[in-house]
This record gives sequence, structure tokens and C-alpha cells, in this order.
Amino acid sequence: MFMKKPKHRTFDYTPRFYVPEKDELEKKKRKLGFSRKLHMQRRKSRSPLVWILLLIILIIIYLMLMGI
Repeated sequence: MFMKKPKHRTFDYTPRFYVPEKDELEKKKRKLGFSRKLHMQRRKSRSPLVWILLLIILIIIYLMLMGI
């Protein structure tokens, strides 16, 4: 409580000997075609089956609340 809080250190590292052409992992990724397409696939709309199930559940809840 009475002690001085230490400040956060900033991390600034620049690799000195990194050559992307020699990086095997990057070569494999380029060869296989990995990119941000995977991120785009997550945003796909849900399948029609999910929408149908959601609609059926909402109709059942509505009918239960109406007392039928």
C-alpha cells in the first residue's frame, strides 16, 4: 500500500538475423496456401437447419405462453 508500484517495461525486439526466405514454416504455409481465409469462414452464416430449429423452438415457446 505504501510502496511504489513498478512501471511496466515495454518490449521492443527486432530480430537481427531473420530471413523470411529461409524460414521453412513460412515456405510450408505458402505452399499449402494458408492465409486469413480461415478467419473469413468463421463469419459464415449459420446453416438452414439451425435457423429451422430456432424457429420451431420459438413457435413452441410462443404456444406455451399463449396457453394452447
